[in-house]
Amino acid sequence: MSTLLNRLDGIEARFQEVGTLITDPSVIADQPRYVRLTKEYHDLELLTGATEKYRRLLSDIEEAKEIIGTEQDQDMIAMARTQLSEAETALPELEQEIKIMLIPSDPDDAKNAIVEIRGGTGGDEAALFAGDLFRMYEKFAERKHWQLAVTSFSEGAAGGFKEIIFSLTGEGVYGIMKYESGVHRVQRVPSTETQGRVHTSAATVAVLPEAAEFEVEIHEGAIKWDTFRSGGAGGQNVNKVESGVRLRYPWKNPVTGEEEEILIECTETRDQPKNKERALSRLRTFIYDREHRKYLDDIASRRKTMVSTGDRSAKIRTYNFPQGRITDHRIGYTIYNLPGFLDGDIQGCIDQLTVAENAEKLKEAEL
Repeated sequence: MSTLLNRLDGIEARFQEVGTLITDPSVIADQPRYVRLTKEYHDLELLTGATEKYRRLLSDIEEAKEIIGTEQDQDMIAMARTQLSEAETALPELEQEIKIMLIPSDPDDAKNAIVEIRGGTGGDEAALFAGDLFRMYEKFAERKHWQLAVTSFSEGAAGGFKEIIFSLTGEGVYGIMKYESGVHRVQRVPSTETQGRVHTSAATVAVLPEAAEFEVEIHEGAIKWDTFRSGGAGGQNVNKVESGVRLRYPWKNPVTGEEEEILIECTETRDQPKNKERALSRLRTFIYDREHRKYLDDIASRRKTMVSTGDRSAKIRTYNFPQGRITDHRIGYTIYNLPGFLDGDIQGCIDQLTVAENAEKLKEAEL
């Protein structure tokens, strides 16, 4: 207990210091620093509030013990015992919350996310399953009141998607969705199967933190833009207006050192300037992801938790249709609510993954 109080010493002072800094015009002018400090202020505000509550509980316990030991009035003693019981019950849970707050958070957790779903082994059935996963995340985004915008997609021959890329915008999106990265496996009888045999197929999900504009330096003069007419449904406008955009950007791969050309297309809206803006956002995210991959690999080699390793080739979850079962292999978590899960009811599983990862982080931090 005293160790935790020692860790909390100085929290209030830092909270006041950061509160002063974010009103300084010179700090506001430095956008990267201002954003970092604003995030730190929000985190410290929560931690300071929890710290005050923690100290009140400790004070209540001491006060109640003193009354029980010295007071003669039985009503006062009874009230003190109730106070002591309530405070001692609330203390461990609050301690756990504070310990988790003290763990340095992933700075990417608060960001929006770019999600890529690709059909893997299984041909048409894998594309259909990729479509199921997209609809699952679409329903989940509705429940969370997030905005979902499809950037690009390639349909499967029998339906679903060979590949679909979309952005999710909202509060703490990446911190929630990062647990979905990996290989999702499905076991079911495909619609094309005539003998009722269960097949196993897979789709991969990659969740990337969306890069902020100031985090990646892009030389816009080096971008080559093309425009083209969008295909697909959309009436006469699609056929007459070149709203689709394609950008080519020369880039030096930080890992291989080789010169590459990044090619990005965006046909999401009928408004060419909006498509350009979204293509630039994807370019920033692409470069941010590649340039930070080595950094993330270094982190993973030092502390690879079983919950979120960042390994996109790892099989993370199986969806078994004959048994109506979903199993998350990282924590051995199984539920029998497949229809509800595919309808976007995935928060319970994510909560279990969050708890498991926090437990590992606490153990590592020796809190």
